Amino acid sequence: MSGLETLSIKAGGRRGRSLRLSEPAEHFSVKAEDHEVVKEKGHWASKTEFLLAVAGNVVGMGNVWRFPYLCYKNGGGVFLVPYVVFVVTCGIPLFLLETAMGQYTQEGGITCWRRICPLAEGIGYAGQLIQLYGMCYMMILAWALFYLTFSFSSELPWASCNNPWNTGRKHNECNVAGRNLTLNGTQHSNSTSAATEFWEHRVLSISNGIEETGKVHWEVLLCLTAVWIICYFCIWKGVKSTGKVVYFTATFPYVMLLVLLVRGLTLPGALEGVVFYLYPDPEKLLDPQVWMEACAQVFFSYSTCVGMLTVLGSYNTYNNNCYRDCFMLCLLNSCTSVVAGFAVFSVLGFMAHEHGKPIAEVAESGPGLAFIAYPQAVAMIPLPQLWAVCFFIMVILLCVDTQFTAIEGIVTSVTDVFPRVLRGARRREIFLLLFCIICYLTQIIMVTEGGMYWFQLYDYYACSGACLLFLSIFQSLTIGWVFGANRLCNIIQDMTGSYPNVVFRLCWKYLTPLASLVTFIYYLVELQPLTYNRGYVYPDWAYGFGRLMSLSSIVLVPAWALGRLGTTKGTLKQCTRQCPQDNALKSSGKSSLDSTDRYSKRINNKKKIQKQDKLYLIALL
Repeated sequence: MSGLETLSIKAGGRRGRSLRLSEPAEHFSVKAEDHEVVKEKGHWASKTEFLLAVAGNVVGMGNVWRFPYLCYKNGGGVFLVPYVVFVVTCGIPLFLLETAMGQYTQEGGITCWRRICPLAEGIGYAGQLIQLYGMCYMMILAWALFYLTFSFSSELPWASCNNPWNTGRKHNECNVAGRNLTLNGTQHSNSTSAATEFWEHRVLSISNGIEETGKVHWEVLLCLTAVWIICYFCIWKGVKSTGKVVYFTATFPYVMLLVLLVRGLTLPGALEGVVFYLYPDPEKLLDPQVWMEACAQVFFSYSTCVGMLTVLGSYNTYNNNCYRDCFMLCLLNSCTSVVAGFAVFSVLGFMAHEHGKPIAEVAESGPGLAFIAYPQAVAMIPLPQLWAVCFFIMVILLCVDTQFTAIEGIVTSVTDVFPRVLRGARRREIFLLLFCIICYLTQIIMVTEGGMYWFQLYDYYACSGACLLFLSIFQSLTIGWVFGANRLCNIIQDMTGSYPNVVFRLCWKYLTPLASLVTFIYYLVELQPLTYNRGYVYPDWAYGFGRLMSLSSIVLVPAWALGRLGTTKGTLKQCTRQCPQDNALKSSGKSSLDSTDRYSKRINNKKKIQKQDKLYLIALL
C-alpha cells in the first residue's frame, strides 16, 4: 500500500474514518487482531480557535503584574534590551520548536518525545509535573473572585478603616489611600493601609507562620470551588468546548485592559508614572541580575518547556502555518506586556501623586500589585466600584484561560499516553473530573490561615525559573543535535511551505542552550532563601520540601534517560534515534516518522547549510 492510499476500518458494523498513511501521526490506532478503533483526538474547528487558545495561555497575569514591575526595577526602557535579546534567542525559537513538534507528531507533551527522541521522554514528564505544581495558581482566581464579589458593595471594603478586621480601629488610627490620620487629624507613619489590612486580615486571615495552619477560610474555599467548576466545564468536551470558550476569555481581557489604560492615562500624575516606568538607566545593563530576570520573564510569559504549546499545536492540521503563527503570537504576547505597563503605572503614578510619595514606594509586583496597590488606587478614582469590577474581571479572565488550557495540557498528555483507556465514551470527562477533584482537595491547605505561606512555597520552588531553564537546555540540545535542527527546519517547510531562517538553527544548536545554561548557573549561585514580606523566615523543613519539589522535575530528565539506556538493547545512537512503530503502520513495515518524511524530497545540501550556520555565527560574534 502506498503512502497516499487510505485505510478504511470497520468497527461494530460502522465504517470508520479514512486514515491517510501519509499523515504524521494517526488520530486513532488499529489493533490487528480485533480491529479495535481508538477514538479520534480531534482538531481545532478553525485556525482562529488555535490562535485564541495559545494567546489565552501565554498572555496571563505575568504580563500585567510581573513585566511592568521588572521593567521599572531594572532600568526602565533599558530593560527592553535584554528582554528582546532573550525573546530572539530563547522565546521565539522555543515557541516555534514546541508548536511544530506538536503539529508534526499530533501528540501531547509526553508522547511527542517518543516520536522525536525516546531517550528524552523525561523532558515531557518533567514539564507535566511543573504544570501540575502550577495548579496552585488557581488560588489567584479564587482571590480575584472574592475581590470581585466585594466590588459590588456600596463602599469598597478596602477603602475604609471602619471594618471589624481593621486593627487600627483599636487605636483610632486610619490609613485610607495613604493618608495616615487619627480621628483628630494627627498623622501616623507606622500604620498600615486599609487595602493591606483587607488583604491580610480579611482575605488571607494570615497566621504567624507556615507551622500555624489555622482554620479554613470558607468564603475563599467557596470561591475556589467555583473557579474549579468553571475550568472543568470550559474543557470537559475537550478541544470542542475549549475552542468556543476562548472566543470570550482570550479577547475580553483586552477590552478591559484598553478601558483601564484610557482611564489611567487621563488621571493626574499618570505622565509621571509612565516616565518612571520607561525612564532608561543604562548602567543597569552591566548588572547580571537584570539579564537573569529578563530571561526568566521570557520563559514564564511564553509558556515554554512545559508542553503546553506542544499540546495546543497537536490539535492543528498538518499543513497549518505554525511558522507564521509563531511570530504573530510572540509579538502579541510581548506587546501586551508593554501596554499593560502603561495601564498599571499610569494608575500608580496617580496614586503616588495623591499620596505625595515617590512612585517607588507604591509600586508592587505579584499579588501585592493585584490585591493591594491597584485596588487601593482604584478606591481613589471616581466611581471606584466600576473600575474595581473592570479590573478584577480582567484578572479573572487572564487567569482562567491560562489555567484551563494548562489543565487541558495535562489531561491531553496523559490521554495520549493511554489512548485506548481514556479516549473511550465519557472516559475523558470522568478522568478530567477526578483530576480536578484531586487537585482541588490538595489546595484546601492554601485556603487556611497558613495558606499563603504554602502558596509562596510552591510558587518559589516548584514552579521556579531554574526548572524551566534546565528543561530548556536539554530540549534545545535534543532537537538541535539528536533529532537535528536541519531536519526540523525541513519538517516545518513541508508543513508550512516556509523554510525557517538560519537564526532558528543557530538558536536551537548553540544560542538557546548556552543562554539557558549561563542563566541557570547564575540563578543557582544567586538563589536566596524564601521569606515572606522580607521578615518571616521559613523553617528548615519547609526549605527542604521546596527544594525537593524543584528537584522532582529536574531529576526526571536524567533518570528517564538512564532508565531507558538500561532497558533498551543496542548502542547509544540506536537508543536515541529509535522510534516505536505505530500499530496501524506495522503491516507496511514503516515507522510513523518514516511514513511522514515527505520533506526528504526537499532537503537542501547539508554542507551548504552548515557553512551558512558557521558564517552567520561568526558574523554574530
